[in-house]
Parts: sequence; structure tokens; C-alpha cells
Amino acid sequence: MATEYTPTEMMDRESRSNRYYRNAVERHWDPGDIDLERDVENLLAFIDGTETDDRESWYGMLNGIAKFGAGEDAVTEDLAPLGTVLDDIDDQLFLTTQLYEEAKHADFFDRYWRDVVWTVEDELGWERSNPRHDRWFNDPYIELFDRNRRAQRRLLEEDTPETRANAYCHYHLTVEGILAQTGYYGMQTSYGGEFDDLPQLPGLVEGFTKIRSDEGRHVGFGMNQLKKLIAEGVDPDFIEETVEDLLPLVQGITEDNRYQPDDPEERVGLDDGQLAEYAITKHTDRMRQLTDAAADVPDVDELVSLEEDD
Repeated sequence: MATEYTPTEMMDRESRSNRYYRNAVERHWDPGDIDLERDVENLLAFIDGTETDDRESWYGMLNGIAKFGAGEDAVTEDLAPLGTVLDDIDDQLFLTTQLYEEAKHADFFDRYWRDVVWTVEDELGWERSNPRHDRWFNDPYIELFDRNRRAQRRLLEEDTPETRANAYCHYHLTVEGILAQTGYYGMQTSYGGEFDDLPQLPGLVEGFTKIRSDEGRHVGFGMNQLKKLIAEGVDPDFIEETVEDLLPLVQGITEDNRYQPDDPEERVGLDDGQLAEYAITKHTDRMRQLTDAAADVPDVDELVSLEEDD
């Protein structure tokens, strides 16, 4: 009987993708294990101490969490086409861990909204906020995730080195490597205890720390795939131009100040422009590692520790 099935090659245990896969297995964590009780206590004490029931201020705190939650849902849904076209067993092994981890990240933010945000709102007698309400998502956010979805789904119609490079540029390099890492830095810094005018949220910070570590591995995989595509003939200018075209959308998301006071002097937390500067630094580092033939993508252990300790 005729068949199209052929066994795959054995794994290459020394390949970068296989090392990424093993690192993911060894660094497993469960979103349900993170203690969120102190976040509830600290938020209630903070709101009581400010003697205000201003929902705009509350929305200002929720804005970033809502964006991350919806974003993790979106990337979990959109990664599947890449898994369909990859033909290397080690690449496929890693991508299965990435899909699983994106689902875990979505799980964490869903749990945080239910167990922290709604618990605080119930305690205060406020109407429960909807984490998928249109208020959280400005036009640049919607445009970036629409473009990412199109880039991933195009692989199912036309699988070429350029469409793969385009997919990696959107997903791994921009959404994860620049936007998400910038947002994690901002949220961890804001709610990690550095600012007296903001509540300390240890559960949220712990979740971000673990997610950033996962994302460091994801970004490293995407960058390594792009380095290989460049070596095989994809024009580095194509990669740089693709990301450059997306950067204004990243800036529009990181500078979303709709729930901040109009007077910059009244704003708390990071200085205006600090997140944009961080995003530019991330972009510059990624481009140097990709386009400089002498530069190498850091090893996986270095990547995950960099993203934890940055």
C-alpha cells in the first residue's frame, strides 16, 4: 500500500532548538502555584490609603494587565501555523513547549484577573471589570496583533524563506522580543516596590519574572531561525525593514497614557519616555545580533537569566 509517511531523523541533542526544548522541560512552573493573596491585601490597603474610589486610577493599574492577558491569548491562538510548516524534529519539539508556555501565560493572567482584580472589586462593592473590554485596546495594539495573525496564517498559503522570516519578525522579534519584554520591564519595575506611590504586587511580579524567562527562550529560538534564514539567502534588510515598520505600533502601545493624569507632574511610576527608550535598546540589540555575522545569539541559559535579571 502506498504511503507518504517516512520516519523523521533522530533528534540532534546538540542542536540549539533541542537545547531550548530541554531547558523548557527542566524549568517547568505552574501558574496555579503563585501566591496571589498578598496582592489582594496590598491593593485593598493601597486603595484605602489613597481614600479614593476613582475608577480611572484603578483602570490605569489594570490597563497593562488586560493588554498582557489578551496578548497571551492571541499569541497562543496564532502560533499553530508555524508548527504546521516546520519540518525539523528539534524545531517542532521546541515549538510544542512554546505553545504550552503561551497557554500557561494566558492561564496566569486569567487567574490574576479572577483571583485578584475581581476579588478587590467585590470587596469594594465595585462592578466587576471585563478584561476583554474595548477600553484596554488602543488602535496600535489592535493593528499589531492583526498583522501578526496575518503573518502567521500566510505560512499556510505560501511557505517560503521570506514568509517564515516575516512570521518570526512579527511574532518572536517584535511582539515577544520588543513589546512584551518592554512591558514586563515596566510592570515589574512599577509594582516591584520601587515606587511608594504604587502598590507592591509580589504575585504579579513573580508571574512576570517566570514569563520573561520563558520569553527569553522563545525570542532566542526565533532569532536563531532568522540567523539561519539569513545564512541561506534571506536579505537582512528585509528583516530590518519589517521590524522597523512595526516599531511605531510598539511605541503607540507602550506610550498608551489614556488612564494617566493629563499633567505629567501628577503621574507616578516610570518617567515619560522610559519605556520607549527601553524598547529602542531591545530593538538595537536584536538587530545587531541578527545582522552582524560575528555576533551570536546567546546560549539558552544566558537568555533565560538575562530576561529574569534584566
